[in-house]
Amino acid sequence: MNPNPQATAAAADAPPRPHPRAFEPVTLVLTIVLSVLGALIGIVLITTLGVSPNTAVIGALVAMLVGRIPVGALTRMRSKHRQNLVQSAISGSTFAAANSLLTPIAVPFALGRNDLVWPMLGGAVIGLAVDSWVLYRVFDSKLLPATGSWPAGIAAAETIKAGDTGGRKAAILGVGAVVGFVGALFKLPTSAAGVGFLGNIWALAMFGVGLTVGQYAPDFGYDLGGNHVPHGLMIGAGLVALTQALLLMRTRKGGGDGADRAEGADAGPEAEGVDGGRTVQAPQLRRGLLEGMGLFVCGAVVIAIAGGVVGGLSLPALVGWVLLAGVAAIVHQLIVGLAAMHSGWFPAFAVTLIFLIIGLVLHIPTVPLALLVGYTASTGPAFADLGYDFKAGWLLRRDAAPWRPFEIEGRRQQYLAQLVGFGVALVVVAVAWKAFFSDGKVPPVAEVYVTTIKTGLEPGTMTTMLLWAIPGALVQLIGGPSRQMGVLLATGLLVATPQAGWMVLGALVVRQLYTVWRRRGIADARARKESDEQAENDLSLVGAGLVAGSSLNDVGQLTKAL
Repeated sequence: MNPNPQATAAAADAPPRPHPRAFEPVTLVLTIVLSVLGALIGIVLITTLGVSPNTAVIGALVAMLVGRIPVGALTRMRSKHRQNLVQSAISGSTFAAANSLLTPIAVPFALGRNDLVWPMLGGAVIGLAVDSWVLYRVFDSKLLPATGSWPAGIAAAETIKAGDTGGRKAAILGVGAVVGFVGALFKLPTSAAGVGFLGNIWALAMFGVGLTVGQYAPDFGYDLGGNHVPHGLMIGAGLVALTQALLLMRTRKGGGDGADRAEGADAGPEAEGVDGGRTVQAPQLRRGLLEGMGLFVCGAVVIAIAGGVVGGLSLPALVGWVLLAGVAAIVHQLIVGLAAMHSGWFPAFAVTLIFLIIGLVLHIPTVPLALLVGYTASTGPAFADLGYDFKAGWLLRRDAAPWRPFEIEGRRQQYLAQLVGFGVALVVVAVAWKAFFSDGKVPPVAEVYVTTIKTGLEPGTMTTMLLWAIPGALVQLIGGPSRQMGVLLATGLLVATPQAGWMVLGALVVRQLYTVWRRRGIADARARKESDEQAENDLSLVGAGLVAGSSLNDVGQLTKAL
């Protein structure tokens, strides 16, 4: 997964070639058109089926088809980098419209406070903007490395590469996509199997265990969700994960991050070709997260003023609400981002529910609590989606020489393309929300939030969660920041999709067996290593195909929703 080791120092000294621009006329027009489509798909599915599909593969396929039209400027879309810009925009538009904008404004609407919809939309826009800005600043750091799994990103990149080169890799990816699509038609979570071929084995093993336990615990008469066991585990794991993130922000003695230097971050053109190191060092990670925290707090102040929270709380309570909202926003985005990076699934609903429960324990009044929940919900999904897209771009740009400037500029253009998608999503939501809500089409998760706010908590809920936080913290501590075992265990318990656990665990078994099978009869250590790398490459293609096929099926649910 590292940049091409064949890059040479001579190539590195060549003048950097320009990366295609997000605002080139043909790219921009296609980006806007597909972003409208992505936003509509997102709000239709989130309000009818309660899901928001990843439309990146759809965007890549459409861009490929447009590039095959033999008409002047349209042939420019044959560039895999332009296709990457378009798929980044449509996936960003989908998640922004469904998760980051429509779901937050549905909370005050479901509460019967239509007058707060527009203030909440303004707050959600701030949350979305800061969410994406922070990921742009910290992607490819020790906390959120480009070498992480980011499964949907691999699927998008391999789809684009298959269309560009064809051959054996395209065949493997195509077979995987067909299997993923057909399996999803029969209600099998084939994307979970795909993830099992792509990520850290320890993290995915805990994810699979969580999924399996979450599926079968009710058969033994124990309601994990009702007893808030997964939420407690996530609290403990999340607190440890945040502590680990803070430790990763340290700059070690010697003026930099020693581990990053060892990987070649500052070692010159030759090392740049080998793996390029990380493009974001510890000081940049620290600055990005601190800026994010400050901006989230500023956003909370805006919501407090626009939503009338200022007049309903005392000064100490108002300060506490603003700080809690800022902390909740950044914690939510980090937990969702880490889970998405390792598993391809993100527990946005459940983590938001945790902060809702904390708000109830603190006896925050109804309206401020609803705004807090909406603001928290606006962060996370777009953060994770941008990580997927940056991963796709990172894979597509890995052969560039010199690599680093091309990668950094490409990432900037992807960010600009996603901003276009976010802008389109905002317009679509602003125009369409009233028609959808008036027709009774409200995201189901928003109704759950409001019901919980109105009914309150059962006695002892917080105590139970804190008790379960202890094992969650221990598992996360044992696994360390690179595996995120506690967060992934809690994620599995929270999403608990039927049969997904068996898919993940089965894929891990196949992964190990295939690796061992390829090693047979090989005694030389170097040859064994090469065999293991080839096995991982083959299985990555299969996994990417499964994820891509499942994503196509998710988008296909639009006809069912309509």
